[in-house]
Amino acid sequence: MVVGAFPMAKLLYLGIRQVSKPLANRIKEAARRSEFFKTYICLPPAQLYHWVEMRTKMRIMGFRGTVIKPLNEEAAAELGAELLGEATIFIVGGGCLVLEYWRHQAQQRHKEEEQRAAWNALRDEVGNLALALEALQAQVQAAAPPQGALEELRAELQEMRTQLCNPGQSASQAEPVSKK
Repeated sequence: MVVGAFPMAKLLYLGIRQVSKPLANRIKEAARRSEFFKTYICLPPAQLYHWVEMRTKMRIMGFRGTVIKPLNEEAAAELGAELLGEATIFIVGGGCLVLEYWRHQAQQRHKEEEQRAAWNALRDEVGNLALALEALQAQVQAAAPPQGALEELRAELQEMRTQLCNPGQSASQAEPVSKK
């Protein structure tokens, strides 16, 4: 059983994406344990996310100008850790997509360059064949006798045939034979 060329880059990208999920879980755990990480990395995005989400919900329900209470520190740390984990997975997946796009573009450029090179080679070959044809035509023109000389040879040949067929008549008395 022969299997076609399996794109190893795609398999590698899939492996990286699968590894990113446990990496995101580790980052979440570190965010929960570290006070610095929690305070400066997790809490600000979580509070911003909560504020935007609640503001949107309130506007949809028709409440304008309501004050939104911030999340407590534990809930914000949890939400921030979740956001950070999801962002990690998203960034790794997006990076894989970008790398795949670049790889595809490089392959496309390489293919176009090969086609352009083949096209140029064919064009050069056609040019060389045209030059060879012109040279052969010039040789044929040089080798072929001029048309007037050919007509003279035909006339002499006809005259000789006439003389051979009618040995008693002279060439001046022979009837002119029509040309074919």
